[in-house]
Amino acid sequence: AGFSVVTYTGTGVDATVGHGLGVAPSFILVKSRNVAINWQNYHSSFGKDWTAQINTTNVWQNLSNYWYNGVTSSVFGVNGTYSGVNGSGNTYVAYCWSEIAGYSKVGSYTGNGSADGPFVYLGFKPKLILIRAQVSAYDWDILDSSRNTFNVTNARLFPNLSNAESTSVSVCDFLSNGFKIRTTNPNENPGAAVYYIAFAENPFKNSLAE
Repeated sequence: AGFSVVTYTGTGVDATVGHGLGVAPSFILVKSRNVAINWQNYHSSFGKDWTAQINTTNVWQNLSNYWYNGVTSSVFGVNGTYSGVNGSGNTYVAYCWSEIAGYSKVGSYTGNGSADGPFVYLGFKPKLILIRAQVSAYDWDILDSSRNTFNVTNARLFPNLSNAESTSVSVCDFLSNGFKIRTTNPNENPGAAVYYIAFAENPFKNSLAE
C-alpha cells in the first residue's frame, strides 16, 4: 500500500531514519510524542528544504536542509537544528507514504481563482483528498466520497481546526480519473500552487500477481 509507520529518538545532530518502503516516500508526517511541537510534513513537490504544519495555518516554510539530505528508497533525513523532527532526546513517530500507481498520488496544481477551476489528473477516482495551498494562512482540507456520495463535494474537514464539518463551499467534482475544482474559495483555488495527497476509491493496480 506504500505506507509505513516508524518511530525514532532525536539526536540533535543531522541523521537519517529508515522508512522501510523500498522506494522514496512522497509524503511524510512527523510528530514528537513527548514534547508539544507542531506536526511537520515533507512533500515531494517541495523537497528537502521545506516543511509545513498540518495542525496550523502557517505558510510553507523554506528552511535549509530541514530534511537533511532529503529522502531515498531506504531513509529520510532529519536536521539536528530543528526540534520539530530531531530534537535531542525527543521521541517521534513518522507516517510515510510512497505513490502507488492506481492507488495513491502526491502532487500539486495551480489554481486559477475561477469556479471553472483546474482538472487534476490522478489516474483513478479519488476516495479521499488532503489539500493545502502554498501561500497565505489557509486551512488544510480533507474531502472524501463517503461523506459526499455525489458531486459537487462540499463536506470539508480541517485538520488544523477544531471546527465541525463545513458544507458552506462547493469544492470539486470527484471524477473517474481525477478531480475538478469548482470553487473560487482560496483554500482550494487561490490562483497559486496547491498541494495534495489523494487515495483511490477502487485501487485497480493492486494485485498479488504484481
